[in-house]
Amino acid sequence: MADFLKTCEEAARAGGQTLLSWIGRFAVREKGPSDLVTQADLASQDAIRQILLETFPTHKFIGEEAAAAVDPADEYCWVVDPLDGTTNYVHQMPHYAVSVALVHFGQPIAGVIFDPVHEECFSCSKGGGAFLNGQPIRTSSVTELSGALVAASFAARVRIGSREIDQFVAALFACQAVRRTGSAALNLCYVASGRVDAFWALSTSAWDVAAGVLLVEEAGGVVTRLDGGPLDLRAAHPVATANRALHEQFRELLLSAPGVVRAESST
Repeated sequence: MADFLKTCEEAARAGGQTLLSWIGRFAVREKGPSDLVTQADLASQDAIRQILLETFPTHKFIGEEAAAAVDPADEYCWVVDPLDGTTNYVHQMPHYAVSVALVHFGQPIAGVIFDPVHEECFSCSKGGGAFLNGQPIRTSSVTELSGALVAASFAARVRIGSREIDQFVAALFACQAVRRTGSAALNLCYVASGRVDAFWALSTSAWDVAAGVLLVEEAGGVVTRLDGGPLDLRAAHPVATANRALHEQFRELLLSAPGVVRAESST
């Protein structure tokens, strides 16, 4: 596990340094509505892949810029987001990260999320705890929604009347405050480190959350699907909270939002 985590961090840091080196010298092309991709994405992924597969040549590799589904039958597979927070990066808003996770038979066992701007390296391993720059981290002790700062990740384009908007409004009135930061990976880091008390997303993929989900769990938090079942990286839309007491309140709030009720009643 130590070798896995060491290589994971080396790859994430290499991806982050690549992103910094590309600032101001890339062109942008669309990969979907309001969703941008740059040469920097691809260069970061290439740097990460090279380190991972040179060290572990028999392992599989899934990256956002070569997307594929996580296969629970794979013994070892690296799941990588070379740039989580692309729109922020393009606009030079300093809130983006590199996420690298090692998945074993569909379950994350090691992960690193690296914020190259602030030089914050979040790391974790299954059963080994969660760390920020080598120091242990824990989730917050907030157990009531009224005192919770929560974060959300939305799809690239959100329609009026969508479940995400209705849930956001419900959280806005029930919680202390709500943030939409533009990086699912960093939102999970912030839950793990106690900066944020809860996070939810309905539009994430495995590479967005594989490392962060393990980080939250190793920091003492709870991560499930919206319905309370265990998260599956093949449909990775997590609800993550600081603790079980807050988790149940938060899930119930999200499930009671009008858009969710309408969607359930129509099925």
